[in-house]
Amino acid sequence: MQVKIKDFTVEMEVKNKGLEFEVRDNDGNFLGDCYVTKTGLEWCNGKITQGNGRKISWQKFIAMMAESAKKQ
Repeated sequence: MQVKIKDFTVEMEVKNKGLEFEVRDNDGNFLGDCYVTKTGLEWCNGKITQGNGRKISWQKFIAMMAESAKKQ
C-alpha cells in the first residue's frame, strides 16, 4: 500500500477538517481517500468525495479494533 497525506491542515490537534490520506495499491492505482477528523474516520472509495463516504466514530472504531484484537 502507498499512503500519502494530501492535505495537512492541522495545528496541534486534529480539527473539524482533519487530515486527508490518499491510498494507492503497490502498483500505484488509486483506491480512495481516508479522512481522519476529531469526530472519527471516513473512507471515500475511489472518486467519492468527502462527506459522501463511509463514516465511523472513534468510539465504534475503537470497539471494532478491540474486538478484532480478541480474535487474534
